[in-house]
Amino acid sequence: MKEEKTAINSPLKSDPATWVEQYADYLYRFAFSRLRNEEIARDLIQDTFLAALQQVSRFEGKSSEKTWLTGILKNKIADFYRRQASKSITEIRTAEIELQNFFDADNGHWNMQHSPKAFGLDDNDPMLLKELGGILNDCLKKLPALWLSVFSMKHMDDLTSEKICIELKLTGSNFWVIMHRTKLNLRACLQKHWN
Repeated sequence: MKEEKTAINSPLKSDPATWVEQYADYLYRFAFSRLRNEEIARDLIQDTFLAALQQVSRFEGKSSEKTWLTGILKNKIADFYRRQASKSITEIRTAEIELQNFFDADNGHWNMQHSPKAFGLDDNDPMLLKELGGILNDCLKKLPALWLSVFSMKHMDDLTSEKICIELKLTGSNFWVIMHRTKLNLRACLQKHWN
């Protein structure tokens, strides 16, 4: 009886031989939805499996393997975002200069040629929603890496602004400028490509 109790209380063991078959597709979808780049998503999944294999002896079974691997992948994505953030300062400054013509410098209102236009989207039509989703994905791919990182962390991972600033080593004002510029850029891209 004592042996059964020990077996029940012992931590679950992880089985690395089954990871690819059981979790690769899920992890790929998770990574791709945040990165919008197939090659980088695949690389980060490989890095995740490698890191997990190196740490498998520390897996205590307090969560499922899937949750544990997803946590490792989230850290890999955050590391990728940080690397991109350090490379993107020049891109931000260039984009800010290009986008200054969106607003009137005197009153802060939209310039007429850049004012928002209605999409005319019937949200009950699944084909239109799918088409809009494809256009949105294409627009997201065109964003500078840092902008995509900030947008993904905020709107896909639901991280707080403070957490994003800490992760990417941004100031609060840099964060809000990036979010604002990202939204402007996405809106302009959607308006340009949506019929």
